[in-house]
Amino acid sequence: MFDQHVTFLYASDLDVSAEFYSEKLGLELVLDQGTCQIFRVAGEAFLGICQCSQARPAAPGGVIVTFVSQDVDGWYARLQANGVETDGPPKLNPRYNIYHLFLKDPDGYTLEIQTFKDPAWPAPKLER
Repeated sequence: MFDQHVTFLYASDLDVSAEFYSEKLGLELVLDQGTCQIFRVAGEAFLGICQCSQARPAAPGGVIVTFVSQDVDGWYARLQANGVETDGPPKLNPRYNIYHLFLKDPDGYTLEIQTFKDPAWPAPKLER
């Protein structure tokens, strides 16, 4: 089981999109990372709206499904044991203060497993 879930969408105009999700849909902003703003959708589910770039276009191909876990290294070991290719071992991304790895699903969708290092990120409410 994962602790939380984030789906990231890439926007051609971050300000316009962030206003839509916060003002029009009423979602709570939980973390502003500058070029990416993350909103609570429900419970432990979040939506990240990020400024697009050539590497991450504002199109369906720019979607990343992110699974949040405190055990990114454990997931890496599990993926390796199951023959799943990743972009390499987990690494720290200092720009967003996350520890993460990427992989692709069978249809080519980008998946990410990460943990937030930023103390402003809401801690998961573990109910097991």
